[in-house]
Amino acid sequence: MKSDRKIITNNRFSLIGEIPLAILSFFFYKAMKFIVGNLYTFYLTLDRKKTSQWRVLSAENLKSPLSLPVLMTKGPRWNTHAIIGTLGPFSVKETIAIDTESAKNSAGSWIAVIYSFPGYQTIASLESDRLTSQNKWETLKLKPGKYSIGLRYYQWRDRVNLPAVTIDGVEFVSSCPVPSDINNFYSDLIKRKNWFYSALHYYIFTILRLRKYLPESFVRNEYLPVGAPDTQFVYGHLMRGQSLQIESGSSLVKNYNIYLTLYDRSSLPLFWSKIESEKFLTQPIENNGFYLIRLRSKPNLEDNSVISLPFESQLNEEENAVQRLQIFLPY
Repeated sequence: MKSDRKIITNNRFSLIGEIPLAILSFFFYKAMKFIVGNLYTFYLTLDRKKTSQWRVLSAENLKSPLSLPVLMTKGPRWNTHAIIGTLGPFSVKETIAIDTESAKNSAGSWIAVIYSFPGYQTIASLESDRLTSQNKWETLKLKPGKYSIGLRYYQWRDRVNLPAVTIDGVEFVSSCPVPSDINNFYSDLIKRKNWFYSALHYYIFTILRLRKYLPESFVRNEYLPVGAPDTQFVYGHLMRGQSLQIESGSSLVKNYNIYLTLYDRSSLPLFWSKIESEKFLTQPIENNGFYLIRLRSKPNLEDNSVISLPFESQLNEEENAVQRLQIFLPY
């Protein structure tokens, strides 16, 4: 009991000491996001060939010196459970159409999100589990402007093809194959950790610790600057040496695909797993970090429809060696 009190006291002292550094980190991140974002926009305007090709997140893609800084400032909570492709920016006058047949044949679950450019605001989306027609193509009407596409393939198959896209009735990009093992690079991504990425995301751990005192909208927007519309999230921090025990009700496991990723304080992924049991325990984390759980509704096997059920989460024993996180449907 005394040791538990000592841990809590030490944690409080460490929190007070790190707040000034977290404030510096926050402003450093905002400055770098602005600078890197503008450099990337300028780069895309110069290299028009890149904008008309699918850019797949991969080891090859990360060889570009600008790729990792862009990812670590625009969408830094890595989705280790999906093959990710981006396309654009491109100009649209009226419509954009996506070859959904290629997507259906490539992944058990997928989502294509249309973002404004350069603001990266979510404008529209196509979600595999919500498409009711058997059409080989799906068309979206958009206001005149510049856009980009973010594509996520979950539960991908052995043969993977990114879809063809037409803009205003004209083919913009054709379907292209992707190796099914393209996500293997995540295993070594932590080796890219350095002072720059540590400084960028130092403040995230602190605001998660202070979450009960901060506006939830602020914490969410900082932790999840780019979140998929069809995905629900549970997240939090882990102190050095802590494990996370996730307790999910049987109804939740039955109705949701549950994906867990643990991150180093620099926001690089350390561990990831799909959770298919009602109780799941991680290994103790070596250094301070945080976690993100993505929950995606499973389709009804009878008619392939999806019902998004509300769920609740409750964190217990936050300061203990094992954090207990309960996620359940409230009925």
